[in-house]
Amino acid sequence: MKRLFIIALSTLFFVNCAEAQKKNITLDDIFKTGTFGAQSVYGLVSMKDGIHYSAMEDGKIVQYEYAKTSAPVVIAAEADLKVDGKSIGIDSYQFSPDETKMLISTGTEQIYRHSTRENYYVYDRKTKALTAVSSGEKQMYATFSPDGNKVGFVRGNNIYIKDLASGKETQVTSDGLHNNIINGATDWVHEEEFAFSIAYFWSPDSKKIAYYKFDESKVKEFSFDEFNNQLYPSGYKFKYPKAGENNSVVTIHTYDLASSADKLMDIGKVVDQYIPRVKWTMDANTLSIVRMNRYQNKLELLFNNATTGESKVVYTESCDTYIDIHEGQGDYVYFTADKGSFIIMTEIDGFNHIYRYDMTGKMMNQITKGNWDVVSFLGIDEKTKTIFYTASETTATEKDIYSVKLDGSAKKKISTEKGTHAPDFSTGMKYYINFFSTANTPYFIAIYDAQGKQIRVLENNEALVKKMTEFDLSKKELFMFKTTEGVELNAWMMKPSNFDATKKYPVFLTFYGGPGSNQVNNSFAGRNYFWHQMLTQKGYIVICVDNRGTMYRGKAFKHSTYKQLGKLEVADQIETAKYLGTLPYVDKSRIGTWGWSFGGYLSSLCITKGADYFKTAIAVAPVTNWRYYDGIYTERFMSLPQENASGYDDNSPINHVSKLKGKYLLIHGSADDNVHYQNTMEMITALVKANKQFDLFIYPDKNHGIYGGNTSYHLYTKMTDFILNNL
Repeated sequence: MKRLFIIALSTLFFVNCAEAQKKNITLDDIFKTGTFGAQSVYGLVSMKDGIHYSAMEDGKIVQYEYAKTSAPVVIAAEADLKVDGKSIGIDSYQFSPDETKMLISTGTEQIYRHSTRENYYVYDRKTKALTAVSSGEKQMYATFSPDGNKVGFVRGNNIYIKDLASGKETQVTSDGLHNNIINGATDWVHEEEFAFSIAYFWSPDSKKIAYYKFDESKVKEFSFDEFNNQLYPSGYKFKYPKAGENNSVVTIHTYDLASSADKLMDIGKVVDQYIPRVKWTMDANTLSIVRMNRYQNKLELLFNNATTGESKVVYTESCDTYIDIHEGQGDYVYFTADKGSFIIMTEIDGFNHIYRYDMTGKMMNQITKGNWDVVSFLGIDEKTKTIFYTASETTATEKDIYSVKLDGSAKKKISTEKGTHAPDFSTGMKYYINFFSTANTPYFIAIYDAQGKQIRVLENNEALVKKMTEFDLSKKELFMFKTTEGVELNAWMMKPSNFDATKKYPVFLTFYGGPGSNQVNNSFAGRNYFWHQMLTQKGYIVICVDNRGTMYRGKAFKHSTYKQLGKLEVADQIETAKYLGTLPYVDKSRIGTWGWSFGGYLSSLCITKGADYFKTAIAVAPVTNWRYYDGIYTERFMSLPQENASGYDDNSPINHVSKLKGKYLLIHGSADDNVHYQNTMEMITALVKANKQFDLFIYPDKNHGIYGGNTSYHLYTKMTDFILNNL
């Protein structure tokens, strides 16, 4: 019965309440008062017994049992964690392998997208003692050794080890130097594009540490001013390899704790390459290393002897476009507990699927098959030899949970509700906590057993769903249409709640459009969902279309934009405008676009290359020429600019400013470390040279996310006013 609760809430949401006047949404509701704040479950960690899990609630780390409803057991509380008589905040935590100790981080400072620095403390659960991992500067990436006797961490671009029994601190590397050498952490571009930041790894027996060394001495620096209410701005400099420029030279090492011996691993003689993943196998002396060429169209899995450094290639994959190592793939390779095989995901048959190989690299079997993509590998129940994964098998707009045996048999769809499922499995894979939503209903969080039977609800967001019924909201509807080129595109549309098919409405077209991202999903979009609802209340139709190059429709659809980013994407968005123009209720002379990052790039192309079809465009933090963006991302999809100059230039909005007719708003943060403010500056130069008028807003000292304090409220006010005044 509980399983039907979310469906009932969804139905309730769309029932007309004649007895109450529906309210309109304001920007204050979205950004100031928390009217539409959703509840969630935070800091989830499955404990080693697979029966219990921990979470963070109200300044406490608490323990629950998956299968039973009971009062939480407090493991640690901020009020009891004191240093010099003052309580510390708990930003994050991790257990030692035997769970007798915990690492508590506090005072966290964000560096880039994934990287942070903080103060770490070891908390002894038995004695209640709280001990600083180290003194002086903050640390990065502290982790327990597998035996729980030591803690590793990074500081000042060097790796350190703290012996918990003796308190002795050992410095593993000593050549770390800002903007020169990095040990145990990543450089900017590896963190951003290969989605990892911790770059050292304990061996299973705790006797060695494998680590990355980045020599970025030959990488060119990028700099920008930081104002911060200073009389004279200070300059910020960091190494940022743009497309076609020098990258860091990466080497992989192992450090033996007993002998202090440091061994260089053999990763080949080619220096200009990538090492996107390193992971220990189940053998404490065998290290796996993923090696890719700079073009990212050849991948090799190496097994290295951690003592001698010698390597052998056990798996090779080549592609005529690119091989994408991204955040959703996690470690890339999973080693089975029996030490006899490894599991990877690859698109070699045209769709992203799961494969099993023996330890010599011979394929044992393809585990999943079909004309659909696996989204994520969730883990294995080693006892029953059952794999769990999510996939977009029914449609690219939904994510379901499945299980299948290692040999590919007994495939089962576990989830039943249509929408997007994001499960967090327990140790041993007996239970999972599922985060489920649809396009029009916020997260429904519940515990299930591995067969998909619901055990209990953790958060149903009933208060938010009830609050939503007080407002004049319309339904986000998913659909598909075919372009004049015969390409089928997924889309969603939101019409005003008082929609009248005899009237003509302006259209606000939102998108991202870049490779590896989908915006047309049967999932809840949070803040932007309510902003889009607000625009429908002001008389706009809001629509989103996933163009070619986006995910979960197979390799051919995703890779079709190779070497020509922007060409097919803007063609599909122009096709969207043409399609909208055929609808009797659309005013085709009033179609506007909005996008952020790649979406800002695409929006800039729409208002220039697509000037005959779009009246307005908002571009937030846009790339305006791929020559200005980082090498790993750009070269993956475009190859090197030295070899594909036309691909870079033909679809740079800078080279199409002469076509601009409509209203164009450029927005950027001056401290954007990702898509540099340089992109907007160069776009301005081209616009001025072409004598084209435009609107511009710069947010001082704001990064790619443009947030903090009153910033989001101001940004969305600026964009809303632009839409109302120009569309």
